[in-house]
Amino acid sequence: MAAPVLPILPPPFVHIEGLVNMRAVGGFTAPKTKPIILYRCADPSRITPKGKEQFAALGIRDVFDFRADDEIASYQTPAPDVPGVKFHRTPVSESRAFDPVSLAARMSDFASDERGMFVQMNHEILETAGPAFEKVFRYMVEHPEEPCMIHCTVGKDRTGIFTALTLNLLGVPDEEIAAEYGLTTEALKPVLPIMVARFKERVGHVDNWDDLAHMISSDPANMLAILEMLRDKYGGAEGWILSQTSLTTEDVSRFRSNYLV
Repeated sequence: MAAPVLPILPPPFVHIEGLVNMRAVGGFTAPKTKPIILYRCADPSRITPKGKEQFAALGIRDVFDFRADDEIASYQTPAPDVPGVKFHRTPVSESRAFDPVSLAARMSDFASDERGMFVQMNHEILETAGPAFEKVFRYMVEHPEEPCMIHCTVGKDRTGIFTALTLNLLGVPDEEIAAEYGLTTEALKPVLPIMVARFKERVGHVDNWDDLAHMISSDPANMLAILEMLRDKYGGAEGWILSQTSLTTEDVSRFRSNYLV
């Protein structure tokens, strides 16, 4: 399938031909952060030759892929070959439990409590993502001048919760974290029909494809509830990092020093 022609969205979105939901995360003012902490994106497998040139110009050398191996195989979306860029396999789980189709198939279990479904699903991600997320946090501690990129399939849930952890760790207010999360809805509007069609090709029947489209949206209110869960279950991002990874309080301090200005 050819890369779709996408509208050019304003910053923090970054136009790279063939990439969807590509944007920089940073430039917060209270507290003040670096203009670019990291980049986030959807599956980059359809990047074009021109897009590879644009990508190289950003100076990104390391990309972390949160997708499961069978997810990549099912959707036939392996990492692209981009000169000078290393793609790291960092799956959040061994199965594709957190890809959009798997999540949409669970919607009927949460029909009466959509927000609760998102909170539970993100709690499940946090309970399994320690080893994967640790690799990215450690990279960011050790390479503060070399912004990396993170992605999953649509760049929303696994990518979104890692971004939320990063910003919560830096003290960014919940409302701003939620607003950043909400940008995904606008970014995916032009490609939503294409994504749904691609998922149908791979998995066949899902009870309600409208549920899948809804799963791909990013309601800021859902992120606010997820952040509340993060505090209740772990004491916030720092508590999660110290309990779910081998990173130390010294690493957390270095991380903050790297990205707060």
